[in-house]
Amino acid sequence: MAARKRQRPRKSLAATLKRIRLFATDVDGVLTDAGMYYSESGEELKKFNTRDGMGIKLLQRAGLITAIVTQERTKLVAWRGEKLMMPEVHQGVMDKLSLVREMAARHGLSMDEVAYIGDDINDLATLKAVGFSATPADGMPAVVEAVDYVCVKKGGEGAVREIIEMILKAQQKAP
Repeated sequence: MAARKRQRPRKSLAATLKRIRLFATDVDGVLTDAGMYYSESGEELKKFNTRDGMGIKLLQRAGLITAIVTQERTKLVAWRGEKLMMPEVHQGVMDKLSLVREMAARHGLSMDEVAYIGDDINDLATLKAVGFSATPADGMPAVVEAVDYVCVKKGGEGAVREIIEMILKAQQKAP
């Protein structure tokens, strides 16, 4: 099944992706499968896709800034961000748009130079404000309607890597 593209024709999509300098992602439902797993002792567990992680490393090697922006606040997300050496890991963020705007400004970027991938209604304002927006195949319907690109892959199953490869290809930095 081919990915569903929204709003931008192919040439414009490539031009849009070429401008991206900051890639920000939500966590639950994007970097993970949206499941919340608990051990018998009550410890929370999350499953991250290693291919998404490698994609983040590839973006960093290509000179892009990578960021996590999530409402949740867990040690797991902090550890994942640390493992991937992500320079921007923001947890407990209730106003994602303000944070992404602040991050872009701090790095001397316009919002047109930001890509964001999210999956639920708390991501909508940010998705509508960035230069390129995407959601995993299993993003919520309102999000699917709002984004520039709907992934073939689901959250936690390579959706982030799918977007990263599109960006790297457009910027002619694919490995």
